[in-house]
Amino acid sequence: MKWYAISGSWRITNDEVKRDVERTVEKIILAGDGIITGGALGIDYFATNVVLKKGDSRRQLKLYLPIKLENLCKHFFKRAEEGVITREQAEMVTSQWREVERICGDCISDEWGYTEANIESYYGRNTRIVEDCDVLYAFHVNDSKGTQDAIDKAKELGKEARVKKYYVEVN
Repeated sequence: MKWYAISGSWRITNDEVKRDVERTVEKIILAGDGIITGGALGIDYFATNVVLKKGDSRRQLKLYLPIKLENLCKHFFKRAEEGVITREQAEMVTSQWREVERICGDCISDEWGYTEANIESYYGRNTRIVEDCDVLYAFHVNDSKGTQDAIDKAKELGKEARVKKYYVEVN
């Protein structure tokens, strides 16, 4: 079994990006392989959703969160209060995490030694994802720095990185 990391923007996506992620993940899980993703909105959310709907989550999903699940849920609702994301987005993604926890709690890794959701914990999570995957699929939207971090780490480790670039108009 191969493990494919799925990385990409949480801020900006569109229907084309979503379709590409869904097709890629569906192909991976139908081949009997698994995905590792970071649990964020956007690309990670799309990828996890495909596994939950069409795969064997207990066997084909690894969800690497930057901090403990309980703290991350609180963080996302705080970000919604700050206007960084919407309350609907916070509810959507935290519901997905809870679904993964209910189905296969051992699919979630969230103990990396970080206590706050910040660039250090997110990039630390990226390191673990890339270390544990066989291949990285990067859906690189508008040159996102986090996705570039995963691509750079994959190259440093000699891992195959399949990168698809997108430029999405931001209003």
